[in-house]
Amino acid sequence: MTKVINIGNEAKIGDGSFSIIGGPCAVENYAQMEKVGCFLNSLNIKFLRGGAFKPRTSPNSFQGLGFEGFKILKEIKEKYDFKVVSEVMDPRDVEKASEYIDIIQIGSRNMQNYVLLKEIGKIEKPVLLKRGMSSTIKEWIMAAEYIKKEGNENIILCERGIRTFEDYTRNTLDLVSVPIIKSKTDYPILVDPSHGTGRKELILPATKAALAIGADGVIIEVHPEPSKALSDGFQSLDFSQFKSLFNEIKKINELV
Repeated sequence: MTKVINIGNEAKIGDGSFSIIGGPCAVENYAQMEKVGCFLNSLNIKFLRGGAFKPRTSPNSFQGLGFEGFKILKEIKEKYDFKVVSEVMDPRDVEKASEYIDIIQIGSRNMQNYVLLKEIGKIEKPVLLKRGMSSTIKEWIMAAEYIKKEGNENIILCERGIRTFEDYTRNTLDLVSVPIIKSKTDYPILVDPSHGTGRKELILPATKAALAIGADGVIIEVHPEPSKALSDGFQSLDFSQFKSLFNEIKKINELV
């Protein structure tokens, strides 16, 4: 049976509902996040994502606003009553970051950063553990065990695709990991179709597939103007595209 992760104020993941987490890859400024927050609130979405620290392949790419980004996220969170998901990269930042965000994300590149996993394991804050881009399911589960062993059992896993020889999509979205995780653990599991495909036209069908195969929700990148995004604009939905996805998933859910 899937463990229900209580985020607070009746916001839960793993309770049988299909959670949708939306927001931009990176927090760029207050105006951008205000637009996103207002839009997501109009759809009654309760979970907001946004990167303040951005591990990038190129050191010359936008690296995020750091704690200034967290402060912006907190302002939008308090204005619209969101639960905020954002990544932490440095063990030294975990305690301070907890003052701003509700779910600490561990990104793909840090899935086996054991010092970071242990530090997050010492707090009770829910954690979203993304699968490493070249990690096996067993390695992913063992990474979660590092957190659990320190006392934090509020763990949510996230399938975000793995690196294979295929180059049409950004990654290969391994959806069968969902029932495997369900059979081997009690962790709720989300799917990231944005990173998993890297192609905005595939995000809706991948989300439908995630719902059908038993995922507890999805985390999707949405931006007011994807063409001007400082990070991952090519795989981000605009507001119209996101609303269409939301409405279609809502219809499917009502039929189930």
